[in-house]
Amino acid sequence: MTDTNDVRALLADVIASVGGQRREGQESMAEAVAKALEDGEHLLVQAGTGTGKSLAYLVPAVARAITHKERIVVSTATLALQRQVFSKDLPAVIDALEPVLGSRATTALFKGRSNYLCVHKMGGGYPDEEPAGALPLGPTSELGREVARLHEWAKATDTGDRDDLVPGVSPRAWAQVSVSGRECLEGSCPVAAECFSQRSRDHAARAHIVVTNHAVLGVQATSHDMLGEHDALIVDEAHELVSRITSSATHELTPRVVERASTRARRIGVLAEHLDRAARALDGALGEERIGLLRGGPSPALAEAIELVRAGAREALSAVTKLSKEAGGAKDAGAGVKMASAALTDIVDVCGELQADAGHFVVWLASADGDYDAVTPERVLTAPLNVSGVISDKLLTDKPAVFTSATLALGGGFDAVARHLGVVDPETLDAGSPFDYAKQGILYVAAHLPRPGMGGISDEALDELAALIEAAGGRTLGLFSSHKAALMATEAMRERLDVPVMYQKDDQVPTLVRQFTEDPRACLFGSTTLWQGVDVPGATASLVVIDRIPFPRPDEPISQARTEAVGRSGGNGFLAVSATHAALLLAQGAGRLIRSVDDRGVVAVLDPRLATAGYRGFLTKSLPPMWVTTDRDAVLGALRRLDEVASADASRVVAPN
Repeated sequence: MTDTNDVRALLADVIASVGGQRREGQESMAEAVAKALEDGEHLLVQAGTGTGKSLAYLVPAVARAITHKERIVVSTATLALQRQVFSKDLPAVIDALEPVLGSRATTALFKGRSNYLCVHKMGGGYPDEEPAGALPLGPTSELGREVARLHEWAKATDTGDRDDLVPGVSPRAWAQVSVSGRECLEGSCPVAAECFSQRSRDHAARAHIVVTNHAVLGVQATSHDMLGEHDALIVDEAHELVSRITSSATHELTPRVVERASTRARRIGVLAEHLDRAARALDGALGEERIGLLRGGPSPALAEAIELVRAGAREALSAVTKLSKEAGGAKDAGAGVKMASAALTDIVDVCGELQADAGHFVVWLASADGDYDAVTPERVLTAPLNVSGVISDKLLTDKPAVFTSATLALGGGFDAVARHLGVVDPETLDAGSPFDYAKQGILYVAAHLPRPGMGGISDEALDELAALIEAAGGRTLGLFSSHKAALMATEAMRERLDVPVMYQKDDQVPTLVRQFTEDPRACLFGSTTLWQGVDVPGATASLVVIDRIPFPRPDEPISQARTEAVGRSGGNGFLAVSATHAALLLAQGAGRLIRSVDDRGVVAVLDPRLATAGYRGFLTKSLPPMWVTTDRDAVLGALRRLDEVASADASRVVAPN
């Protein structure tokens, strides 16, 4: 695999088999990936939309796994993308390369245990945890109907994989038939031979290519080994890895969590009076606190309550462990002991993080639903201040790793992302894109608008939004920095304009995207998930509107703590954290516009700071290289012309012969 001609030839075989076309950027990426796997390098590859990056890394990965008998892990950002790579892209590569390589690569899908039905739990092997006063789990309740459907599905499924259940069920219903990794009895389970999760893990241990997701990498990096020995790692959508690992490593302590652990202990005969008193102490201490970042760690009163919780949990855990030993081990002790042990261990661990050196963890207080406007906290949370070290130590040591995404070169270079990923002196490649952004897209910055405030969206920005949508004839994807702003814009545009305006929370996102695609005059507004992953080629999304530069909230605890930490070390915390976060989201959002070589359109940013602020260069260099302007009349004229062309094309399609 050191000969680049070999890689090009293998890629050409795959492209021919799927009816694709040769792409220079895809070939360059495949060669770079093959070299990294051969030389044991770390590689960062930016591959723009349309490059075909999945095939560019899968072809050299499959060839390497077969020719060198290696095990290679591929990780994706979401379960949906994981399914696409595993079910569509990877089989196409394997089918095309099998005649050439003389052997067929084996593959496996790897997920956490909670994604699978637990046969033992469904058979009554785990105690019922429905809280007192909960809705009855009967055949006439919605929850009861969902659980009944799960039991019927269990009789037919070969995988037990939640993703294979269509339509899905609520998280509460799924919790009735699944267990977490810590709750699983593993080899001690009396029905281990029938376990869907263990069957998938056993298969993955023997596979050449294992396709997993960033949540699993989060556990791998911050908790324990899930994936076993492997020879290389490929991370797709790598721009999301830091946030996913941070999310996996974020833990919380609440009075309710402590009470539930105490209940589990009592159900197996372990008294936990000290833990009950500690839960009340924690509740009382939280009532005296305020929501926000705890820079110096917990206050004395809260610290005292946390220590009471830790001591009570350790005492109860010791009693549970003794009970397990007296019963002859975990197998004889049963699932109740395992569940109590898991809950108590989680509490001991999170208390340890809350009591650790404040320089290693971020600690903050939050409401139950994360509402920043609430006053009294109900949760104590902790997360690593920096995950680059654990990524480097737990994921990258002694093996080649490839990180790829459409948005890795921020500010025109890879340094920012490499620093966040803990990758030292990586090889880098910008594979480009088959699109001519300068001719296909316009980046319009509404420099005449006032600077956005914290109250949603201004009247002036709403006027600008209405003018842009009217010129475009609808056809607008609106990406907002908050759900509040998105809802305000939705309500205002529904009153002002005669085009359909859909809001992200009106329905499931896939349903809304389908309706948006089918109605050429429609607009779709939302936040968060719409910034990434929405793929709507054609005139449907001729206009992508971004209401403001998506900096993290000034009071968002993790960003706040990381910014301050960079500043204390002499760096520019704003550029290292807030600007990097904004650049990634801006690039992802702007990337929703041009999805094919025929697409044309405008990305309109209603935030004048992108034209006036000192950091504007860093942000604009992170975006696709579109033609940039602040000329409002020129942009409105371009949108009207695009609407005329799209309307004429639609008329020709529907006109009778």
